[in-house]
Amino acid sequence: MDFAELTERLTPFARAMYENETATISNVTKMPGHAGFSFGFSVTHSGVDENLVLRLPPPNVKWQGTADVLRQVTVLNALDGTDVPHCSVKWSGDDLQWFDCPYFVVSMLEGDVLRLEGRNAITNVSEETRRAMGQQAMTALANLHKVDWHRAQALGEPIPFENDVTRWDRFVEKAAEPQDLSLVPEVRKALLERVPKNAPVGIFHGDFQWSNLFYSPQKKLIAVIDWELVGIGTTLNDVGWIATFCDAYAWHGPHGGIGVMPSADDMVTMYIEAWGESLPDIAWYRALAAYKFAIITGFNLMLHRRGKRHDPVWEDTRLSMVPLLERARDLLAGV
Repeated sequence: MDFAELTERLTPFARAMYENETATISNVTKMPGHAGFSFGFSVTHSGVDENLVLRLPPPNVKWQGTADVLRQVTVLNALDGTDVPHCSVKWSGDDLQWFDCPYFVVSMLEGDVLRLEGRNAITNVSEETRRAMGQQAMTALANLHKVDWHRAQALGEPIPFENDVTRWDRFVEKAAEPQDLSLVPEVRKALLERVPKNAPVGIFHGDFQWSNLFYSPQKKLIAVIDWELVGIGTTLNDVGWIATFCDAYAWHGPHGGIGVMPSADDMVTMYIEAWGESLPDIAWYRALAAYKFAIITGFNLMLHRRGKRHDPVWEDTRLSMVPLLERARDLLAGV
């Protein structure tokens, strides 16, 4: 829907939620990011101005999996009262009279995710501050993993461990540039041969990396955002994921905060310190993350090239498909 229609829909919605027939809507904007459909807007009611964010599922998709916004509400509600920085849900529901789909609303935050360029560039702050940002991230992650997953049991039963490897098989077949995934069979075999035992189970974020960590202007972590991939399962997958996004050996050229933010090894150490005990098999989880992202890149590149989801960033990321798989192979080999 366009902004004019959304404004028309938001006005009666806000008046009903605030129980105020004089509430008005302004500043409707599309929020940045790849996850879901988010719109910022302002509400004026009883002389008070509030800035809010509305999250809706993408259009023309089933309200399941990553498009099930009420799944995200489940985990956000479960995190209330914990030490995990997050956006508390103001309103949510599946009443189709408002937006023709399920929805939830949170307060708009002041700050930003990691930026390498522009006014909010992370390179404008000290190395000490950047390290503190990494420490906050890994402490928040450890605190998430300590939350009793039964608080969010509506997310479903824990995902079987082997599925973390095999559920990517169907995406390999559809990927663009299949020659760049030639190492997949070798890495897949090595992952399945070395599946860790007694892995910690809990709530996992599913995409824990810099673009989903929201910091205040003072560089304090105020929210872990974008919970589309949340679930119950092996929590150390989150550690492997963010470590991969901090691993210079996994990427073709500069990527994200590599060389600016703490290294992969440093981030893992920070997590272990926050968790409170040593954790085995971290290299396996890092290898799995690199393996998964190589496959995800090939699949998303296919969607882009076929015009199903325009996102040219995958043309650049494609150059890292081979390095990601090589890094996964080396980590499994103990290199």
